[in-house]
Parts: sequence; structure tokens; C-alpha cells
Amino acid sequence: MSDRVYAVNENTFNQEVLNSDKPVLVDFWAAWCGPCRMVSPIIDQLAGEYTEKIKVVKVNVDENSQLASQYDIMSIPSVFLFKDGKKVDGMIGARPKQMFESMIKKYV
Repeated sequence: MSDRVYAVNENTFNQEVLNSDKPVLVDFWAAWCGPCRMVSPIIDQLAGEYTEKIKVVKVNVDENSQLASQYDIMSIPSVFLFKDGKKVDGMIGARPKQMFESMIKKYV
């Protein structure tokens, strides 16, 4: 995880994501998930490139099953964009960087 990507859990999710003053890209992942490991460097890159415009966080679904359940995470990686406390967009599975960028650009 880069120094611009923050791990959040069930205790910090509301503060870091729902109450954020800028859009938040949330990566729901797990350590054993191969596609999650493929997406991770892309998420890190996006955090660096959009550091002024968005916040980027990761939620380990194995350690935060309540959050995973709350957001109906059935497959990982699931990458969602939250704005003003609401989930506004997202995609499931490993995707090319351009797809994540186009999602982000719609909201910043």
C-alpha cells in the first residue's frame, strides 16, 4: 500500500469515507485474492495521480465482514466511488487503469 492509500475498517469507515469532504475511492479486497493483487498497483497509482482530488482507501473484507455485507460485496476486488456519503459508482473485478480513471473523472 502506498503512503497515499489508507486502510479503513468498520470503526473508521464513516469518518474516512462517508464524512469525507472529497470523493473517496474504496477498494474492497482480500490478501488471498489474485485479481485484488493485480488491481492494487493501479489503485496506488491513481492515489498518487489524483491525490488533490480524491481520497483512496482499502477495506480488507476478511477483517471487515460487516462492511462487506453492508455494501453487498459478493466478488472482489470491488472498487466503489463514494461522494457526499453515498456510493455513486463502482466496478467489480480487475479492470484496466483507464476504466477506473474514467469513473473518477465523472465525479471530480
